Amino acid sequence: MTETDARFQHSHAVYVGSFDPMTLGHLDIVRRAAHIFARVTVGIGINPEKASLFSPDERVHLCQAATADLPNVEVTTFDGLTVDFVRQCGSRILLRGLRSLTDIDSEFTMSLTNRVLDQEIESVFLMSAERYAHISSSLIRQIAKMAKGDVRVRLQDFVPPQIIDPLIEKLKPDTMSQSNLSAF
Repeated sequence: MTETDARFQHSHAVYVGSFDPMTLGHLDIVRRAAHIFARVTVGIGINPEKASLFSPDERVHLCQAATADLPNVEVTTFDGLTVDFVRQCGSRILLRGLRSLTDIDSEFTMSLTNRVLDQEIESVFLMSAERYAHISSSLIRQIAKMAKGDVRVRLQDFVPPQIIDPLIEKLKPDTMSQSNLSAF
């Protein structure tokens, strides 16, 4: 490996997740990473065994809209092993966000597993900003479904503005029943 190859690989981080939907916590990690690394790839994992609120294409579009002001960030989908995706991106850095002690435990296990699968991939962890540490995609979906009053106002502390209307639209009672029917 040449010195140039090594610099390229270490200046490019890959941040993976389902981003269903992207939260302000996710966006905070992406923004901070964009200041640390020359290039950041947001990889939206496709897991056919997991029911998703947004389709992979919708998640790409929403994440691209939320990160549009970050010229060194690209968003794409992948399936298969994360370590294989990191390699396909030409990187050796797997970026992960940590919110709580529970995250540390699961990320530790995942990091060790990824290390066995590919010893050249390094996991780099960024702690979530305190104001976002409690946010999860499942919590966002619950708030969007159950909030009374102006749901947009309730969601603005949890998701990027570009996500609010699509999220509300997706979780409308008539939209949900139609998408549930299409699953059968």
